[in-house]
Amino acid sequence: MGAGHHHQLYRATDGPLHRIAPQCKLAATVLFVLAVVSTPREQVWAFAIEAALVVLAAVVGRVPILFVARRLVIELPFIAFAFLLPFFGEGRRVDVVGMHLSHAGLWAAFNIVVKGTLGVAATVVMAATTPIPQILTGLEKLRMPRLLVALMGFMIRYGDVVTDEMRRMRVARESRGYNPRWIWQARALAQSAGSLFVRSYERGERVYLAMESRGYAGSMPAREAEASRSAWLLSLTLPLLAALVSIAAWVSR
Repeated sequence: MGAGHHHQLYRATDGPLHRIAPQCKLAATVLFVLAVVSTPREQVWAFAIEAALVVLAAVVGRVPILFVARRLVIELPFIAFAFLLPFFGEGRRVDVVGMHLSHAGLWAAFNIVVKGTLGVAATVVMAATTPIPQILTGLEKLRMPRLLVALMGFMIRYGDVVTDEMRRMRVARESRGYNPRWIWQARALAQSAGSLFVRSYERGERVYLAMESRGYAGSMPAREAEASRSAWLLSLTLPLLAALVSIAAWVSR
């Protein structure tokens, strides 16, 4: 499933993290995010150390920091929401650069931004060193139901197919001199959406029949991705350090 399919987050280099089994990287990423989320928001020094751990992972994995920073754009809607909290929060107010802001709202905004940024950055580093087929294999090795893994694989693989179908329909529509851009031209877009649904449904039926003719019996073949003890120890080092930082932050409150 998805052989040869690379997502835009993947960076095809030969770094040390690329050679680690995917289930190790997935487990390490989840545990690291849990450690970050459990860190008390008032302990800024703890977040600085955890951010340094993410940078260290990116350097070891040969993932440029600028590459990671550009992928953080995905969290901008959450950051925009967080920046509203100091203005609408209740409780004690403080003056910041001439603005009367909520003290609790400032801490809430900081909590959302720093934890969200660290979590997304860690996920980007994991995705940059793990192609989609390996991510699906890692999920299987971590005992996620194989049916869900298969559905995820189909969704990722045929998302590109549907997108390409939309592009061809748009080119065909524009080549006939019709390019709807106004609200009163929405009927053409609705018709295109209906046609795209029918084509996608028919394509899915053809793919399923082709799979059945090749012996598909409801589950995808098992993939080999064994992880050595050293790979697990190396992968769990980062979340272990983050957990120790979180515990130290709670103790020092």
